[in-house]
Amino acid sequence: MKIVIASGKGGTGKTTVAVNLAAAHSGELTFIDLDVEAPNSHIFLKPQIDKKEDHTVFIPRVDIEACDFCGRCARLCAFNALAVLPDNVLVFPELCHSCRGCQQICPRDAIHDDSRIIGSISRGNTGPITFFNGELKIGEALSPPLIKAVKETAQRSDTTLTIIDSPPGTSCPVIEAVKDADFVLLVTEPTPFGLNDLKLAVEMARKLGLPHGVAVNRSTIGTRDVWDYCAREDIPILLEIASRRDLAEAYSRGELLVEHFPEMKTLFQAALSRILSLVNKGKGRQR
Repeated sequence: MKIVIASGKGGTGKTTVAVNLAAAHSGELTFIDLDVEAPNSHIFLKPQIDKKEDHTVFIPRVDIEACDFCGRCARLCAFNALAVLPDNVLVFPELCHSCRGCQQICPRDAIHDDSRIIGSISRGNTGPITFFNGELKIGEALSPPLIKAVKETAQRSDTTLTIIDSPPGTSCPVIEAVKDADFVLLVTEPTPFGLNDLKLAVEMARKLGLPHGVAVNRSTIGTRDVWDYCAREDIPILLEIASRRDLAEAYSRGELLVEHFPEMKTLFQAALSRILSLVNKGKGRQR
């Protein structure tokens, strides 16, 4: 069972919800931090990392001796990663999306495999939690290939429950993170920006056919517009976290709320129980 914690915008408390849901669970689980551009779940879960490896992607290497400079590869590439000159072919690795189309279309078999490192994948443990994360190399722009690789690596874990900390937003990295989820918990805040981006995230989840619910962070500020929207759209609100200075201070120290505030542990355990119940009911209806 895969539960993804997502949000329509950054800064809503997505990681807070993800790590505390994981820590509130009483049994074994897998935790995956897919916010590869700024992974920070390890600050709170404090795993002992036992393996870290680079992740590479395909880039073309052109054999100039075999190439006849026909230009088919450059015309095919939608991302302008190749430029064919009268006597040379330039490759721009940062623009390449590793689709191998240039290799397939080359009539002279002049394009061979090369690779470049785009980031790293780490694995570790913290108590009953098996931990994975990805970290995109500074300067890299394409995170979906690394997100996909982290998910594939984590599939080797044999726990029955997986909690995923997704990137923020609704763009390609998020789609890659959530596309095979059993449930998506959308974290928002009761502000105009929070509501606007929640609507975008809900639309994304619906387009992908993913069951979803809402967590409202800093629930004691702002207006009731988020609650009104969820009521109109029949979206369950599964978790509400009050705006409290002591919670913010604990977060700033890298502490888990469920370990320092008994009422927060009860709150997150109840939320996780409701999510699991919704997922199981949904699977029952599918059968």
